[in-house]
Amino acid sequence: MLSPGLCTLLVDHGRPRTRSLGVPVGGAADRFSLALGNALVGNPPDAPALEVCLSGPVLRADEDLACVLFGAPFELSAGWRRLTAGKPFTLHPGEELSIHGTAERARAYLCVAGGLDGPEVLGSRSSLQPLVAGDEFPCRSGTIAPRFLHASFEWAAEPYLLRFLPGAQASWFANDRFEGQDFTVTPASNRMGLRLHAEPLSPPEREIVSEPVCPGTVQVTRDGQCIVLGVDGQTIGGYPKIAQVIDADLDKIGQLRPGDVVHFRRVGVEEAEDLYQCKRRELREWLVRLNVAERIQER
Repeated sequence: MLSPGLCTLLVDHGRPRTRSLGVPVGGAADRFSLALGNALVGNPPDAPALEVCLSGPVLRADEDLACVLFGAPFELSAGWRRLTAGKPFTLHPGEELSIHGTAERARAYLCVAGGLDGPEVLGSRSSLQPLVAGDEFPCRSGTIAPRFLHASFEWAAEPYLLRFLPGAQASWFANDRFEGQDFTVTPASNRMGLRLHAEPLSPPEREIVSEPVCPGTVQVTRDGQCIVLGVDGQTIGGYPKIAQVIDADLDKIGQLRPGDVVHFRRVGVEEAEDLYQCKRRELREWLVRLNVAERIQER
């Protein structure tokens, strides 16, 4: 790695079984994009890849590498070659891959055929801190034929809508104040959580004992503003919880960037389950389709 970019991480599916130890889930902020990027180069859905955020790194290949950058539509190039996000390409020995910026969304995943290697900690190779210049990633040599995934995903049709179930302290607040206004993502946001700005809610004059929280939990701070916890969010918290973003919309959190305006809509448990199953089914169908295409190319 010649230059690390804004916040580049090695990620997989994180550490979901360590929350009892106080360790956040971590891993990819947008698991759907990671899975599809991996499928485009013939990897399992959770193969380690590089997560790039807003402004990407510059990397140099030591051998032929079959790659794809999938997620937000970053601009990227390899020397004089202009490359396209979402379309697999081969990096040749000595070539430098530059991942520039993106005008929309926040994150994408650089997936390499065979996956990237890194130290395993608590069952995951996800980074515990951002990568730095000079970091190296052992990976398998290979080449790949170009192909492109032309798709719109039903679950992500409204990227700035976060659907939710009521939180443990939802009754402490006027629900129409929460659902009825727009929230702006502030620059103080990161993988731990999105800090939102809107007309302040009115937090009650009462305290709670710290309780378990998880990615998607919406807490209301003392100044009446909201925080939506991300994949690196803490495991317990003492702010009241007004809402819980449903599982089907968690990947949207990872793609929101400062200045984006979001709003919330309450759903019932049955609708949340239906949306979750719809997203899983959509991902499964795409993974099967891409795996079949990979086998046809190999023949």
